[in-house]
Amino acid sequence: MALDQAELSLGGGAKATRPGAFGLGPFNRARDALLSSRLLLGLWRYVPILLLALAWEAATRGGLISPLVMPALDRVLIAWWGLLVSGDLVSNGIVSLSRAAAGLGLAIVCGISLGVLMAWYKPVRILFNPLVQAIYPMPKSALIPVVVLWLGFGSASKILLIFIGCMLPVTLSAFNGARGTEQVLIWSARSLGASRTRTLIEVVLPSALPEILAGTRTAMAFAFVLLVATELIVARQGLGYMIGWLGDGGVYDAMFAVVLTVSFLGFAADRSYLLLMRRVLRWRE
Repeated sequence: MALDQAELSLGGGAKATRPGAFGLGPFNRARDALLSSRLLLGLWRYVPILLLALAWEAATRGGLISPLVMPALDRVLIAWWGLLVSGDLVSNGIVSLSRAAAGLGLAIVCGISLGVLMAWYKPVRILFNPLVQAIYPMPKSALIPVVVLWLGFGSASKILLIFIGCMLPVTLSAFNGARGTEQVLIWSARSLGASRTRTLIEVVLPSALPEILAGTRTAMAFAFVLLVATELIVARQGLGYMIGWLGDGGVYDAMFAVVLTVSFLGFAADRSYLLLMRRVLRWRE
């Protein structure tokens, strides 16, 4: 009886348990509006890509550009679907991505280690800094004949060239980030009894992390450039090889399809990496 009276005093149990009775209706509407605005903002950022695609189609269909020079976009998409169904795009894409991932992964590990050690230990800096400064401005594509002479036409030569080209920006970013660590933080850690190694791991590395992540993003872009350059010149498999082979055969719609595939893979990798960066650096907000 007492429970029934309590329910009546609340205006009925069913009504009291509805979300709207606690004011959640406006909250849900505000949340949905916020999600919609974020979605529209995200889509709005890609409007230039849509405009570029429309301009491409209009220029080829309107006769402003010869189809022999640049095929219509719909023909390129049809050729892309044909390459996908045949399996050529997938198999060569796997080969290319495995090469890029191997070279970039080794460059990240070695580049971060070398850059931080150069910033933290003077003998290491004296030994490696002139070498890094000398190799950095060199066009990495100029090393293709040398690398092929050493390792042949297989994947090892591509991985090595990607490793060399990607390691340098990671090394410099790790070096600058570690050198930019505030001395107050280092002094505070040492005064609290932290060893030099522990200070390096717990103070210097977190402080240098934004610079390291930015350098890794640059290295990722270099990885795709070097990958296509090496496969275009000396390869028997891969997306770069397909671009050269299809271009030499005059199959330009399929060639552009592979070029767009490489662009999309690089774009998707960059966007995914930006999301990872935001999550990793969330502690700085």
